[in-house]
Amino acid sequence: MVTFSPAQVCVKIGTAGKGKCNLPAFNMLVRAFLAGVYIAMGAALATVGSTGVAAVWGAGLGQFVTGALFPVGLIIVVLTGAELFTGDAMFAPMSLLQGQIGIGKLVYLWVVVYIGNLIGSVFMAFLVTYGPYTAWDAAGVATVTAFGTRAIAIGAAKVSYTGAMGILSVFFKGILCNWLVCLAIFLALAADEVISKIFAIWFPIMAFVASGFEHCVANMYFIPAAILTNGFTGNTVENLNWVGMWTNNIIWSTLGNIVGAVIFMAIVYYYCYKSEICALCEAK
Repeated sequence: MVTFSPAQVCVKIGTAGKGKCNLPAFNMLVRAFLAGVYIAMGAALATVGSTGVAAVWGAGLGQFVTGALFPVGLIIVVLTGAELFTGDAMFAPMSLLQGQIGIGKLVYLWVVVYIGNLIGSVFMAFLVTYGPYTAWDAAGVATVTAFGTRAIAIGAAKVSYTGAMGILSVFFKGILCNWLVCLAIFLALAADEVISKIFAIWFPIMAFVASGFEHCVANMYFIPAAILTNGFTGNTVENLNWVGMWTNNIIWSTLGNIVGAVIFMAIVYYYCYKSEICALCEAK
């Protein structure tokens, strides 16, 4: 098994970032759509698999089961080359720091990928709401399943951040989340075998989900799935609506995710290994 050094991984990230930024817009959008779907697949699995666990084993183990199942999504994203905003929040800045792209390319990548991730996530939320989250009788009347009830609870918790301290909380959780997500990608790039990449991704992603941190793309699935499923109950859940989705979570988790990727990964690692990175770039 080959293991790449941190400086080598930084160069790989910079080169990959340049390639991502030069993708045609529609190609980039399709890849981003797929990433939104794949992250939602992991989120749906985590929702179904963790249903009822906390009531039997306690909240801690319930969170662990959720975290243990969720990484499927990022594993698929990394191994298929789909475009995920939270990862690209590290790739493009690292490429920018290495002088391979300009700020315009960074903005282009972030905007197109963010839109594609949103479309893919909401698409999956619609499919799963009308799939395992509801049961239908012969007359076409829906009943929310136990999995749907769990989905509503997850979504309601994610829009429960209110006031200045609530916003600060979701922002900090966003920083911590994408720090771990980008570390997962960093570790995956340090290995050259598929099984090694899978293990490298699983542990940090399990850690962020089990710890209750906030991932903007995952929340683009969790919250819409809760909104759509809750529509079949006739109940009103505070802030569980399309406005609350943005004002109580996604805006702030997105900003936190960007800080986690740009400052704590791209800038910090470029600073730590700048001389080695420059030497490797000159030797190419």
